[in-house]
Amino acid sequence: MGEYVIKLPDVGEGVAEAELVEWNVKIGDLVREDMVLAAVMTDKATVEIPSPVDGEIIWLGGEIGQIIAIGSPLVRLKVEGEGHAPEPSPAKPAKAEAPALQAEKKLEPAKAEAEKPKTKPAAVAEPPRTTPQSIGGVAPRGEGEKPLASPAIRLRAREAGVDLRQVSGTGPAGRITHEDLEAFFARGSQRPGVAALAPDNSIKEIKVVGLRRKIAEKMAIAKSHIPHITYVEEIDVTALEELRATLNAKKRADQPKLTILPFLMRAMVKAIADQPNLNALYDDDANVINQYGGVHIGIAAQTPNGLVVPVVKHAEARTLWDCAAEVNLLADAAKTGSATREQLTGSTITITSLGSMGGVVTTPVINYPEVAIIGVNKIMVRPVWDGTSFIPRKMMNLSSSFDHRVIDGWDAAVFIQRIKTLLETPALIFVEG
Repeated sequence: MGEYVIKLPDVGEGVAEAELVEWNVKIGDLVREDMVLAAVMTDKATVEIPSPVDGEIIWLGGEIGQIIAIGSPLVRLKVEGEGHAPEPSPAKPAKAEAPALQAEKKLEPAKAEAEKPKTKPAAVAEPPRTTPQSIGGVAPRGEGEKPLASPAIRLRAREAGVDLRQVSGTGPAGRITHEDLEAFFARGSQRPGVAALAPDNSIKEIKVVGLRRKIAEKMAIAKSHIPHITYVEEIDVTALEELRATLNAKKRADQPKLTILPFLMRAMVKAIADQPNLNALYDDDANVINQYGGVHIGIAAQTPNGLVVPVVKHAEARTLWDCAAEVNLLADAAKTGSATREQLTGSTITITSLGSMGGVVTTPVINYPEVAIIGVNKIMVRPVWDGTSFIPRKMMNLSSSFDHRVIDGWDAAVFIQRIKTLLETPALIFVEG
């Protein structure tokens, strides 16, 4: 028997270290080639680390939340033969990138290897786990046996209150896929009855790791560095909603359905043309404001993995329909965890919206190091005095925050009032010049 050392591979260009966010194995487990051992996160991208060989786990190189350098030992295996320790991948200096949160993505080379057909090797007589056979929709996993699943699937299951031990996995070594989880949802899970009322004195300790820690760090930097000023204005979107309904009713089959976001994006482009200082990044270390000609609008989006900000690049060069199509494309990529690094970086100003959950007023946190963020609140029918009587109008608040170090309150108000005029008289959005 020999020892095989698996070292943390190079998981991305310019990445020197990664955070350990999940172990899928424990000491004593038997693993087969291509079985996922762990997941690490670097700059908000989650990467799964597969085993290149069959063997028995004899050592794990870190705890959840620990930062591990590229090339450091991650797992030690007892294997047939002499074994060996591969040369470490060279660590590369971290590269500064534009501010944006990133979604989970897979390590493509590992994925390609995992898809190759495998034969059962002599090194391990029996696989450590087999694909569970569904019996009445229940997977026969033993108590304490951890099902194999990616972080995204575990999050979906946790939010749905599903015990993954009850889900049949059809992937390699019984790994649970998104399709397996969807099939389980479709069958319907049997939930236990409501227990009798009783005091609950339990305390659950939840480590802040992975994407949630990245979000926490980003918000802490934004609030500690930026003195926010939030400006709230009421917008009458009755005419805009009528126009939107008309355009959606007459759109071509190949055109996307219009939400309010593409109209807001086009209004922002016109307002930025008058006040380009709002479309900027502030380097407070160098005391330099980088003002951009291109309007790259980040769209803050909630996903099963947390908050990410996909970016619509060059909104100034896009039509209303083009903006809508790009928003849809990015939203789908963010929700499925397939958004690329390019799609998640480079924003110069951000929109945040909670849709129908948008509330009446919010206080958005600026996407550091940008200097402005536009918050969309929900549309509500309210009585409005027209001079003779109250009439029902569709009203929506914009709650927007600005970096008060570089944006004066007057400039913030002028910017929002310009957007208000454009949204309340939507024909102006299409007037050139």
